[in-house]
Amino acid sequence: MHAALSLVSPMADARQIQLETKFTEMAEVSGDIKRLQQILVNLLTNAIKFTPEGGRVTVTLELFEKQAKIAVRDTGQGISPEFLPNIFEQFQQAQKSSSSKGGLGLGLAIVKNLVELHNGTITAESLGLSKGATFTVCLPLLESEVVTTPEETSIAIDASPLAGIRILAVDDEPDSLQLLQFILENAGAEVQTAASGLAALEILAQFNPALLVSDIAMPDLNGHELLQQIRMKYRDRQILEIALTAYASSSDRDYALRIGFDKYFSKPIEPAVLVRAIVSLVRG
Repeated sequence: MHAALSLVSPMADARQIQLETKFTEMAEVSGDIKRLQQILVNLLTNAIKFTPEGGRVTVTLELFEKQAKIAVRDTGQGISPEFLPNIFEQFQQAQKSSSSKGGLGLGLAIVKNLVELHNGTITAESLGLSKGATFTVCLPLLESEVVTTPEETSIAIDASPLAGIRILAVDDEPDSLQLLQFILENAGAEVQTAASGLAALEILAQFNPALLVSDIAMPDLNGHELLQQIRMKYRDRQILEIALTAYASSSDRDYALRIGFDKYFSKPIEPAVLVRAIVSLVRG
């Protein structure tokens, strides 16, 4: 907690933002210290970034029912009612304007993934634009015993279900690509990224992946065309392919599978679902 606050203090000072802490008592939570710090740093950075000069960011820590409840409150720009219900959805962004908290989609999607990997929860509250926001994270204390189901075990904190698997991720939307890379690397995969179908073909000249995860709607060379080019240029390779796209109709799915994609998922996809699909494909 204190390490995260130390990292963001210079940013708060530069913007003349008061950084307050209210800790009723201290305790240890179960999890990876670096990832826990990343959760707090991301939330604090967002709060400071979207709070005007002279504002205030407050961090509180309370303990209840064997959990630590951490809240980051700011007096900043707030979150529009239209965007609030979708603020943690993967592969989505707010409108590109500061008044709607544009650009938060990626950071908060990563935060949500990290919190859930620690068997925790995260919620967001805001009364609207210009009325500040509160993000609350609940994490199990160190002494808590967390029981996982067989499915959950595949994405446990210390697990690397994709270890040793080389993956090429392709998406022309930078934030979506970065989040996809985060999900795959977090599961242990070796990941190369390409921002277009043409860039993916260039990377394939140097990189031999076991799996391709590609968006469909891309300029110049879309996902369908990329798949066809790979089949022509790299016939000797056994590359598995997953389509990850905003297109969700049954006809789109049927076409993607018919031309050769092994799996088809519509965005947003839960990280655990994607990881399990890859394990099933690659490891049989």
